[in-house]
Amino acid sequence: MGIVPHSTTITTPPNSNNMTVQCQEMYETIDILAGGIQTLNEDVQHLSTESLILQNGTDALNRGMAELKLSIEEEGIFLNGIKPNQEILHQDVASLKQQSERQTSIYSPPFYSSPTGYKMRARLYMNGDGNARRTHMSLFFVLMRGKHDAILKFPFNYKVTFCLYDQTPTQRHIIDSFRPDTRSSSFQRPRSEMNIASGIPKFFPLAMIQQEGNPYVRDDTMFIKIMVDFGDMPKILLPYALSLNPGLPTNIQQNMIEQEAEKRAQQTSTQPTLLLQRNE
Repeated sequence: MGIVPHSTTITTPPNSNNMTVQCQEMYETIDILAGGIQTLNEDVQHLSTESLILQNGTDALNRGMAELKLSIEEEGIFLNGIKPNQEILHQDVASLKQQSERQTSIYSPPFYSSPTGYKMRARLYMNGDGNARRTHMSLFFVLMRGKHDAILKFPFNYKVTFCLYDQTPTQRHIIDSFRPDTRSSSFQRPRSEMNIASGIPKFFPLAMIQQEGNPYVRDDTMFIKIMVDFGDMPKILLPYALSLNPGLPTNIQQNMIEQEAEKRAQQTSTQPTLLLQRNE
């Protein structure tokens, strides 16, 4: 019995290749989509991080705005408090100004012309007195009742000189004098604690004393000297007498003034001789 050879043939359906291609394309699409999803996830993570940063920034901004609002409210309260304080300050300044203008005078401490001499003091009106009010500083001389009045000469008739010191090396002192009116009650023997003040109402212009940096006021201090002339000192000697060191004892100052007077008298007496010699 013979065996007849047999062969089997497998035939691929025509659609098989197409399915393979489609699957391949689908896998590629899936890979692309997976990559896109990965990118999207990364973007979402990035956006989430940025959102958190923005949220933190927003929170900080809100806190800053709240603090600013509170600060503005506090400043408003402060400013509201300043206004009445300013009004009070203006009222205080106006009151002080009125008090300054109402302040009648400043008295110096009492002093004596000598250990057994006249008792006296100065009276200063910083804003002026009478027709000198608000234009000049007024300076007056006051006789006071003293222990030795019974042996002193009255009415008081000696020239009084006031000197407002220039406190700089230029020494441009303000010097003015007056002679007492012996008919005035101001210069009679005092019957009360002190007589009525008398002196120079327009002693010095206020405009000059109020200037910034003027030489007569230093550290809110002025120095005024009162000199009673018992020896009829020539007017020409006044600047010299008032330029002497106030710290020197009175007797030494008096000796220096007398020496200066003699010196000038000698110069005056020799001048005609010199002129005569020149004419010869």
